[in-house]
Amino acid sequence: MGIVAAQAGMPASLSSNQALAWQAIVGGAGRRVPIRAMNIMEWSVIDMLAGVPGGTYREAPVKTYVAMQRRIGVCALDQFIPQNPLSMGPTGYDGQALGATTGALRLVVDGIDVSTPEAVVEHLERIEWPRLRQRIAAFDAEAHVRAILKREGEVQDLLGPTILKTAYGFAGFPQLRYGRYGYVPYFSAFALYPEVMEADFALQADCWALANGAAAQAFRQGGLAPVYRLDHDMADSRGTLVDPRLLDRLWLPHFSRAIAPLTRAGIRLVWHSDGNLMDLYPRLLEAGISGFQGFQYEAGMDYRRICAMVPRDGLPLLIEAGVSVTRTLPRGTPAAVRDEIRFLAENGPHGSLFLGLSSSMTPGVPRANIETLVEGLRYYRDHGR
Repeated sequence: MGIVAAQAGMPASLSSNQALAWQAIVGGAGRRVPIRAMNIMEWSVIDMLAGVPGGTYREAPVKTYVAMQRRIGVCALDQFIPQNPLSMGPTGYDGQALGATTGALRLVVDGIDVSTPEAVVEHLERIEWPRLRQRIAAFDAEAHVRAILKREGEVQDLLGPTILKTAYGFAGFPQLRYGRYGYVPYFSAFALYPEVMEADFALQADCWALANGAAAQAFRQGGLAPVYRLDHDMADSRGTLVDPRLLDRLWLPHFSRAIAPLTRAGIRLVWHSDGNLMDLYPRLLEAGISGFQGFQYEAGMDYRRICAMVPRDGLPLLIEAGVSVTRTLPRGTPAAVRDEIRFLAENGPHGSLFLGLSSSMTPGVPRANIETLVEGLRYYRDHGR
């Protein structure tokens, strides 16, 4: 799908803000840089940016969250999580339950203690795989399409005419299962039983290929903006959680097969980036990913090098960049915030760049930094580079 063809499919009814977002998705936004949605977790900051009295967010979270996005000047929003900040207090999470990735000492899944790699394999073969096969057998493509269009339409109605709702939450691909079994048991199983891991990826891909085929139909039927964000953390600050050479052999072919219905339909797939994913990026581009979002610069993510990469679809690389929520915003100065926005804007790809936050912004960021952030984002949206 070329830029001209993609823009020809842009609805004429879009507002200028929404149109700017659509143009950036297909690589034709020019000098101006649209703002992507910002997930802010501190209630008082949400109230401040929404221009409402303190305490309003707590009483009316969805309405206030949307008002904040509009007042900032956001052009596009994918993940709609207006009530997520309610899970966090003014100093962060308080009393969070321990789970597979948050320090639980013992995990029992479906009655199986999954503390050993052999138990992980047992649960996959005896419980998880039959569930996946049943899901494949019972999959209803038409119902999936209807559910997608209903949900996306409902959120778009809530956002109103100034923000473009882009797709999220209904497509997918084979994932590493550390979130269910814990890091040590799962990655021990990965090392000891690679053939089981590949069989799991294959079955996950069978399931997602069906869902993604229906998702592609929903894009066509609903005239949705041709972009979808994929989320799955596959790295920490040191690099990928699994040796990339193992991913090449065991995971990547099934990942490519799972996302193929979307890439064939001309949907631009944007990968959410946590940790140091530099080794994985060329592989993702080869598989059909055409954009990236997030970036932990302090973990070794080379922004200039990333923005020079070329996706398989021939369009300019789509970059959703953001000021660092782990370094610059909480610990920097307004001048540092301003400099980082300028750096991201000046070094991002021409015509296919969004600006916002690198991830969710947790409580404790100085108000002066927040005000500088919003001022800078509006400047590049309105005046361009």
